[in-house]
Amino acid sequence: MLPVVFVHGIRLSGACWQQQKRLARGRIATPDLPGHGTRRGERFTLDGAVDAVADAIDEVGGRAVLVGHSLGGYVSIATAARHPERVVSLVGAGCSLVPSPILRGGFRFASRGLAAAADDGAWLLRRVLPAEVAEPTIAAGIASEVIPDVLAAGMDPLADLARYPGRVLLLNGRHDHFRLGERRFLAACQDGALQIVPGAGHYLPLTHGEICARAAALVSG
Repeated sequence: MLPVVFVHGIRLSGACWQQQKRLARGRIATPDLPGHGTRRGERFTLDGAVDAVADAIDEVGGRAVLVGHSLGGYVSIATAARHPERVVSLVGAGCSLVPSPILRGGFRFASRGLAAAADDGAWLLRRVLPAEVAEPTIAAGIASEVIPDVLAAGMDPLADLARYPGRVLLLNGRHDHFRLGERRFLAACQDGALQIVPGAGHYLPLTHGEICARAAALVSG
C-alpha cells in the first residue's frame, strides 16, 4: 500500500489519528501543522502548513496519498495543487465549503470563547470523540488561539482542486455543515468522487476510523 499522510483539523494535532495508526497497513505520517501540537506557539500560515505536509511526504518516501480533515483537508488540497508530482491522490474530509463572511465571523467569536475556557473546549472533544482519540488529542494540546491566523490564511480550495490532476475523494458526514458546497467542490475536481457517510458529522475521520482508512485505500488503488 502506498504511504499515507494524515493531516489534522483546526485546533487539534497529529495525535488525533489514533485509529488510523492502529489500522495502518503501510507507512504513515501524522504531522503537526504550524500553531498546533508540538508546533503550538508558531504562527499559522498556509505556506508553512503546505511545507509541513510536503516534509511529511518526504519522510515516507517522496510520494504519498494525502488524507486531510477540516483545516487539514484545505491544506492537503493546497499541497496537492502545489506539488502534484508528490501527491498520488487525495481524500478531503469535512472540507467542502468556502466559508462565508458570516461563518468566519462566527468562528472568530467562538475562538475567543474557546481560548478563554479553562479546558480549551476539551469537554466537546470528550463528548463527540471516542476516548482512544479524545484523550491523546487533549493531552497533545488544543490550539484554540490559532483560529484567527487560519481565517486570515487566504485559501482558495476551488482553484486548487481545479489545478490538481490526481484522484480526489470528498468524504463527508451526512450531518456536517462543511459539506454545503460539496457539489461545487466536486465539479472543480479533474478526477473527483463524493462519498456521504450516514449518521456522521464533522468529526467523521475521528469517529469512523475504519471508513477513513478504507477511503485512503480506495484512492491509492
